[in-house]
Amino acid sequence: MTVDTTAPSYWLNWRFLLSAICLIVAMLLSSFIIWKYEFHNKSNNQQPGPNKRDPVRLYKGETWGTCSKSIHPICLLAFRILAFCAMLALILADSIIHSFGIFYFYTQWTFTLVTVYFALGCSHSIYGCLYNRNKADFEQGSNVAPSLGEDAEMHTTNNTILNRFDDPNCKTASLWEYSLQIIFQTCCGAVALTDSVFWLVLYPFYTGKDFRLHFLIICMHSVNAVFLLGDVTLNSLQFPFFRIAYFVMWTCIFVVFQWIFHAFVSKSWPYAFLDLSSTYAPLWYLGVGLLHFPCFGIFTLIFKIKQFCLSR
Repeated sequence: MTVDTTAPSYWLNWRFLLSAICLIVAMLLSSFIIWKYEFHNKSNNQQPGPNKRDPVRLYKGETWGTCSKSIHPICLLAFRILAFCAMLALILADSIIHSFGIFYFYTQWTFTLVTVYFALGCSHSIYGCLYNRNKADFEQGSNVAPSLGEDAEMHTTNNTILNRFDDPNCKTASLWEYSLQIIFQTCCGAVALTDSVFWLVLYPFYTGKDFRLHFLIICMHSVNAVFLLGDVTLNSLQFPFFRIAYFVMWTCIFVVFQWIFHAFVSKSWPYAFLDLSSTYAPLWYLGVGLLHFPCFGIFTLIFKIKQFCLSR
């Protein structure tokens, strides 16, 4: 029996109050962390010093550069184009077959965000490859060695990209580049949460006759992770842990959307643990909230392993 979510009694109770407190605290803490590390620290303009890099700061060229000088940026571009085309085709197919009502689910929100990331990633990589080519052509045509000041701004090779933080005059990234970094880290956490919750929590209980595991369901909960892992392997982006705050905010926005929607429309919840009629609803919200840490931590660990392997 479906509970009427538009009834005032559904919302005016201790279960919603505790769940709302959890959500508000998460959003306030996330906002404070973003302000402290993303804006306050940058306003101080502190330099990390020679031969040291600031793990929080993003440098120009990192959004399209690769992790190794043996891998040309065009390889990352080709991979991002492949990932974008495949994911766009899957989300369009899902929308056509199941209608746009699929965007009622967190899975499709996340899948769309990852598709947007690869679209932006393609634009950054295209710019980077053209920038490299134009600078290389300019230097070959001029027959003049670039000066020290010019060299700091003209990162024309992947080797320079890898060592840009050794130069104290290297430039920090633009807002356009930071947006890609933020979306990237949000995607990593959201994909880990989506896929782990589906395969470990939801799928074992989908034993009804009406449920059938088909191609699109498998792709929606696996392809995004595969492509992100490939991008993680190739790119030169950093992975500061404080940006888990963006991941938490992304989930909170989805929950607020669901609450507003269900306050006006009585409909079953996309995920059972969101149902506020359950006595255990606050514990479910708290548990899923805490699950953000291991989900984000998985990709943090992957980055640590990647850095360790590259440093050898």
